[in-house]
Amino acid sequence: MKQTFPEWIRPMAATLTQERFTAPEWIFERKFDGIRLLAYKNGPDVQLFSRNRLPQNLPSVVHAIQSLPENDLILDGEVTWGGGKVTYHVFDVMWLNSRDLTSLPLHARQQLLSELPLSAPLERVVSLDGVEEELPWERARNEGWEGVIAKRRDSLYEQRRSPHWLKMKCELSQNFVVGGFTDPQGKRVGLGALLVGYYDATDFVFAGKIGTGFDTKLLLDLRAQLDKLEISKTPFTKAVGLPRLRAHWVTPKIVVEVGFIEWTVHGKLRHPRLLRVRNDKPPREVVKE
Repeated sequence: MKQTFPEWIRPMAATLTQERFTAPEWIFERKFDGIRLLAYKNGPDVQLFSRNRLPQNLPSVVHAIQSLPENDLILDGEVTWGGGKVTYHVFDVMWLNSRDLTSLPLHARQQLLSELPLSAPLERVVSLDGVEEELPWERARNEGWEGVIAKRRDSLYEQRRSPHWLKMKCELSQNFVVGGFTDPQGKRVGLGALLVGYYDATDFVFAGKIGTGFDTKLLLDLRAQLDKLEISKTPFTKAVGLPRLRAHWVTPKIVVEVGFIEWTVHGKLRHPRLLRVRNDKPPREVVKE
């Protein structure tokens, strides 16, 4: 039975994660630094939209899609500009020849996408094969990408922000000194979050809370070390946003390496996670990089 060509399919959005993993049920793709672009072809008519359904004027992309032999289709991807040319990086197909594909698993949609005769400025996004020595996010960092997208192979095309698509943005990393910690809540053990900072010319500056990147053993080991360093007053001499409840203060002796996306306008770490404890770094040498 022929289905009615849809006026709009809300684009599936990825959920930001601080996790780093590989698994057979997941594929990884480059995250491009462009704008989301949805392409609708219904007979000779081609329309391009942003993720917010704003019309986009890209004649070369329209012409390439009009040239495809398929009568009707809907593509999802990212458009970038570089070297004076436009490229439409296509990573999904949600509709093809009067058929709604959103209920098919990703691997089936990608197979159908691979059979489309795309030509410049259209390019099919290829998955990172995972057999290289570099992990996907390491390759992203080394090659200057914005990040990577992890997608479950069996994911349906959901018209929402989904946990079955995850975006891993490239991280900055820096050393910080622990000046305190918070108590664990719920089923968490050891500690809730580390309160970290760095030294400038005159102050020990509070930079934020680190609550992810720990396993149970590390949580317990760090709590045992921090209990021995506990003091009655905060060591931070320049601090905005320190927690008022369930906070403990310690002598600044433990150095940790932290991954984070960026500095906020208020001088705090955005989406930080613990990478490792640095026993080789003197605390007083830890400054903002």
